[in-house]
Amino acid sequence: MKSGTHTTPASQGQGGLEIEGHSIDFIPEHERTDKLSTQGPFWFVGNFTFFTMTIGFVGPSVGLSSLWTTIAGTLGIMFGTLFMAFHGSQGPHLGLPQMIQSRAQFGYRGVVLVLLATLFVFAGFNIVNLVLMMQGLNTLFAWGPMQVGLAVTVPATILAILGHDWMHKTFKWSLFLSLPLYGIVTLAVLMGWIQDAPPVANAPATAALGFTWIGFITQFAAGASYNIAYAPYVSDYSRYLPKNTSSGKLIAAVFLGASLSGAWMIAVGGWLGEHLHATDVLVALHSVGASVAPQLGTVVVAVTIIAFLPVIAMNIYSAKLTAITGVDSFRKVKPTPKVRVWAILFVVFLQLGVAMSIYTSGSGLSVLNIYLVVMLYFLVPWTAVNLTDYFFVRKGRYAIPHFFLPHDNLYGHWGCRGLLAYLIGFVTMIPFFTIFNGPKEVYVGPLARMIGSVDLAWLVGLVVSGLAYYLLCLTLDLKKEEELIRHIEKTTPQYTTGEGW
Repeated sequence: MKSGTHTTPASQGQGGLEIEGHSIDFIPEHERTDKLSTQGPFWFVGNFTFFTMTIGFVGPSVGLSSLWTTIAGTLGIMFGTLFMAFHGSQGPHLGLPQMIQSRAQFGYRGVVLVLLATLFVFAGFNIVNLVLMMQGLNTLFAWGPMQVGLAVTVPATILAILGHDWMHKTFKWSLFLSLPLYGIVTLAVLMGWIQDAPPVANAPATAALGFTWIGFITQFAAGASYNIAYAPYVSDYSRYLPKNTSSGKLIAAVFLGASLSGAWMIAVGGWLGEHLHATDVLVALHSVGASVAPQLGTVVVAVTIIAFLPVIAMNIYSAKLTAITGVDSFRKVKPTPKVRVWAILFVVFLQLGVAMSIYTSGSGLSVLNIYLVVMLYFLVPWTAVNLTDYFFVRKGRYAIPHFFLPHDNLYGHWGCRGLLAYLIGFVTMIPFFTIFNGPKEVYVGPLARMIGSVDLAWLVGLVVSGLAYYLLCLTLDLKKEEELIRHIEKTTPQYTTGEGW
């Protein structure tokens, strides 16, 4: 049997084209046939994209040379990847999507607070990506925004509907496509085959790029926050691994995959930012390819877009799980393939409509970048609470059937400890908020201003929310919970079949 599929006809297409039958439900042990070896390449591809290169544009914009951009970005990516990697270890142990497990900390209905943030982050990433592609392909080939939107969204939607197995397959194909291509781009950069962009006529003189502490911390924060934003994804794609999968090996696989590709792309982005003064990443990649060989620029852009389709699908897939979980928190949802398709279509029309609106309004990506920064502020307290609960409070022991009980469940409708810790962390972050619209200041908190307007709000939120939750849970009756969990394990056959949840 293929992982992620039922043997029921409802989950199978014609001609052997299998559609995933699960959504937010528990994955039974006999269906967890994924291999640990798939996780590293999967998350490598997740960051091996043109969008990750734009994170490398941050360093040159704040005075860093490409070398220091690479160092700061690499350290930041590695720090942020730790959090997503630890979340990944929850998947095989629990067999659940990430947001369902969060009901233990926030309650059956209280989890909606973080569901809204994660839904908008998933959709927001795709909106940013769509607008970037609309702008780049319009500049290069005069494609209209609707042409780009449909060309990208339709195949990504089909892939998200097919589900888990097909996404893993296409991520593998994406790696085979993009690895040699980005290898050529990197080689062109290292070998000096590309000439620096000439200075703009009549432009004001700018200081030479080098090293500044503020720039270094800013680039570090950009890299760290970028991969922290992946935290709500990871368990969605590791839950098909066998329960006995080594947590240490899985954490290492996710960490190496996501951090290596992230560091690589940031390094390339830093070079493009310093030497080509790049602001449109697709245009910059086209220039690099064209400088190596005639028509290679077009090939680079085409393969970049094709290889990126599985990542668009990944965002749709996780947004779909989040949307279903949100509805299920107030009205019980039967997790059928039909429900998955409707949720996917909702997400797709939402993100395509907003992307078209942003592109045609001319408000630009700066507004979307503000949006994603703010959404990250909402995500950070959640990841701190969730990881603290899993590793230090309940230590992976959960009454899994109770995640699916609307009433009389162990975790209640509203998880007061989790919600309070979340709010404490979020409020503490506010004085450290640093929000800019390009060079224009939108909001800089008083404490952030004291440290040179460097964005450390995410770090404050991680520490304060995690510590607050741990202290609030000192009164939690873990012995009573453990007795209930042992009783469920002895008397509930669903722990192996998953039926009825």
